[in-house]
Amino acid sequence: MNAKRPLKAVVVSDVHLGTFNSKANELYSYLKTIQPEILVLNGDIIDVWRFSRRYFPTSHIRVIRYFFKMAEKGTKIIFIPGNHDEVGRRFTGIDFGHFQIDNKIVLNIEGTLTWIFHGDVFDVVMHHSKWLAKMGSAGYGILAGINKLVNSFLVFFGGSPISLAGKIKDKVKGGKKDTVSNFESMVSRLGIRKGYHYVICGHIHRPAKKRIKSPAGAITYLNSGDWVDNMTALEFENGDWHLKYWDSQKDDSVEESEEEEEILSETLEDIFNKAFKEILKS
Repeated sequence: MNAKRPLKAVVVSDVHLGTFNSKANELYSYLKTIQPEILVLNGDIIDVWRFSRRYFPTSHIRVIRYFFKMAEKGTKIIFIPGNHDEVGRRFTGIDFGHFQIDNKIVLNIEGTLTWIFHGDVFDVVMHHSKWLAKMGSAGYGILAGINKLVNSFLVFFGGSPISLAGKIKDKVKGGKKDTVSNFESMVSRLGIRKGYHYVICGHIHRPAKKRIKSPAGAITYLNSGDWVDNMTALEFENGDWHLKYWDSQKDDSVEESEEEEEILSETLEDIFNKAFKEILKS
């Protein structure tokens, strides 16, 4: 058995335990390969929106138990509630030493500042049509069940699995180059203004590592992705954050390359004007 990899910090988000499409087994396998000093659970770990007493399998409970086992062995667990487990926000500020709950955190690791939060605060639908977001979540769950059936046929006949939910999400949100790009630039602008070196979000299920520049400065934007479709995490190692894709066939992590983008706007007014326009579009 391979030794656990020692890491400064790891960020995991959007696991959606309690749903049929959660990759709990894969997450458990990944967690058993690492030994981080800090583990940030960046929201939507348990899907309270779709929670049912009739479905919370042993594999999902095992993941939760393993989090506590990691804390017992010295890992600092920081839970940042997301919109699907927002009930946890009632307990922000709790700190038991190896376990704490907060809405956002700033990690100072090896002289770099990393701003971490879930990201739903920038979601126009969440703030102005929460009922629509919950309806979409229920539909997503049904679609995931259909997706499993479709993929089983595709694999049986020699094809490759596809993500129906991901394709529909792209259509509804305008595609990766539209809405997701707005999300990335919004949080990056704020991170640059605050003087952070990195900003990390979850929420949108789009794993990413991008160096984003503006006239005001530069920042590395990262998104931890999810454990529904992508099976990704962020790891701080050798002085930098790395995006890792979990390969369940190899039981190993694959690093994703970094992209670079530039945003031209730098003023606070421009930041909130963009947010206001997004609200008007909804």
